[in-house]
Amino acid sequence: MDEYPHRYAAHARADAEGEVSIGSEGLGTLATAPPPQFGGPGDRWSPETLLVGAVADCFILTFRAVARASKLSWLSLECEAEGTLDRVDKITQFTEFVVRASLRVPADADPKRAERLLERSEHSCLITASLKAPSRLEARVEVEGDRTRITR
Repeated sequence: MDEYPHRYAAHARADAEGEVSIGSEGLGTLATAPPPQFGGPGDRWSPETLLVGAVADCFILTFRAVARASKLSWLSLECEAEGTLDRVDKITQFTEFVVRASLRVPADADPKRAERLLERSEHSCLITASLKAPSRLEARVEVEGDRTRITR
């Protein structure tokens, strides 16, 4: 890993009407538009969905690193993130993020240990740690072949 600080850059371009094109050097462009709640078409990524997607993506990538460092064997991880946008003191802002994680581990794994690593990942995610709104984890660990050993 490179030494800190790390710098990231992106660019955006738009005409007076229509979608916004965002990108970053070496990456493809992505068409964005306002979400339907703000009069957008609802068929493009919006700044709001990109932010919530970044929460889910960062959680999974953080879990990968935490699990690797802890030598936890796992099979799959599904993550659904939900952000609540509200008005606080006349300012529109995200007020909460909920991360719903469902982890599948092999039959010989310790589900309680896996759950602790999910919690560590939620606390270590650099995206949620950088946001003003709190983040809450709802975790579930499923042991392969044993539907009765599901935590939380």
